Formats: sequence, structure tokens, C-alpha cells
Amino acid sequence: MNKLFELEKKYNAGSIAKQDYISKMHELHENLWDYSSFIKGKNISSITVTAGQIILETKEGIKMACDPDDERIVPMEIVNFGDYERKELEMMRNFIGLKSVVLDIGSNIGWYSLNYSRMAKKGRVFAYEPAPKIFKYLKENLELNGTKNIASFNFGLSDVNKTLTFYYDPKLSGSTSLRRLHEDRKKIKIKCKVKRLDDIKLGTKRIDFIKCDIEGAEIFAIKGGLKTIDKHKPVLFLEMLRKWARKFGYHPNDIIDLLSEYGYICCYVNGNKLKKIEKVTENTIPTNYYFLHKNKHYSLIKKYVNR
Repeated sequence: MNKLFELEKKYNAGSIAKQDYISKMHELHENLWDYSSFIKGKNISSITVTAGQIILETKEGIKMACDPDDERIVPMEIVNFGDYERKELEMMRNFIGLKSVVLDIGSNIGWYSLNYSRMAKKGRVFAYEPAPKIFKYLKENLELNGTKNIASFNFGLSDVNKTLTFYYDPKLSGSTSLRRLHEDRKKIKIKCKVKRLDDIKLGTKRIDFIKCDIEGAEIFAIKGGLKTIDKHKPVLFLEMLRKWARKFGYHPNDIIDLLSEYGYICCYVNGNKLKKIEKVTENTIPTNYYFLHKNKHYSLIKKYVNR
């Protein structure tokens, strides 16, 4: 039982004296001041406790609701480590303009989508999240921030149009995947819809940037959207982990080779620039990669890519 409720119950039942109740409750309340000190220097403006909800607000004014079950939900990552994937976000600002159209494939609770919304104030963001509970928090965060340029969809992207079985961990929602990624953790099987990007009518004449982080299934989302990618030639930002790709029977180099056929080069963040990479090896450290089109993004490559 919640220690606060437990003490209150004892006091109301007369089994603890009023002053003892006050003193013991104060010991628990001290955590509030601990947090006040702990968040100094982090990308946190405030943590608000309301009835049934805890909301973290960053210094940029982005608000996110916390899931009490999730150990690694983005707001908790910011509390624990000070920020979340800051260098990736700073690099993205070079590729997302005021009127950009952005696809966030595997949007989770909306951290990237909310940042994209601000970068592309006169553009549009399409957020795709297949897991129902995660999608609930995504919608909640969009409402908290009053976003007008984000369209959210409760399905994932793949190379098929069907309902598939996903593995969901309430304590680690970011690892939700079509494969059982963490064998040592308890997973819940859930049914989620996936669609091919090439079969979706977005109603937009341009796509400037695609982020895809779907826990090992990135190659399938790419294969299901090759016509769209070839037509619009957006900048791509993909997570590629060897251990997750192995669960699906491929290697990150398969994505590099596939996209190279469509004119793309692969890079990773190196300081305030990008570094071109031909192949991922067992010694490769980065897990997040940018793909730029040799022709369409020639000026960006010249400006930001160190060979």
C-alpha cells in the first residue's frame, strides 16, 4: 500500500497519535524538497503533481505526463540523466525547417513529435504509435501542449497491412517490438495494426524528414515506404542496433545497402557535424544514423558531413 495512505489510515483509525502522524508524514514529504534540489541543472522547469497525474515540463516548455509503471519513460529519463538525446535533436534542427513535413515512426509518448512541432511551426508532423497504452499517453501529451500541427495515428508502419502481435513491457514501453527483445523481462502480448507507408494517403505534397525508431523493425518500415521515400527523398533518421536487427534476421548494413540503391549515404553525429559511414561493424559505437540523399541534399552534405 502507498505509505501516505497507510499512515493516513492508521491516523484515522486512532492507532497513531496526531504528532506522530505529522512527523512521519513530514519524513515522506521531504522527498519533495529532494526533487527540488535534484532537478537543478537538468532540462526541467518543473514537476507538477496534480490529482491523478504527474507532469514534467522542460525548460523549452514541453510538457509530458508520467506513467507510474514505466521505469524509462522519457520524462523519467530526463529526471535521471538530465536530458534526452540532446545531440540528436540539435542536429535535427539543421534539417527541419519552419514549413517542413515530418513523419515520426514509433513516436512513443511524443518526445520527438513535440520537438518537431516547434521546429516546423508552419509545417506538419505525422506521429505513428501502434501500442494502445503508449498511444494514450501520446494523445495526452499532445493535449497538454496544445499542439495544432501534429496528427497522431494508432498504428505502426511496416511492409504489410495487417494486425500483428507485439511484445509490450509496462515497465519499459520503449522496447515494445514485434520480437521479444529482452528475454529476461516479462512481456505482454498485444495486437496492433501496421500499415505500409506507400499505401497511406497523407494529403501532403512534400515529406522532408522521417524519423524511424521501432526496435529492430526499421528495415520493414523502409521497405513498405520505398516509393514514398524515392519520390520525396526526405532526410532519414533511423535507429539501427545490431542486436535488435539480429532478432529480425538482418543486419544494419542491409538498410545501408538498400538505401544506397536510392541515392542515400549513411552518417552519424560526430560533434557538431556528421561523419559518413560505409558499413556498421562489431566495433561501431553509434546506434542512431542520418541518411542524406546525394543529389537532393548535396548542399547539406557539403555543409555538415565530414568525410
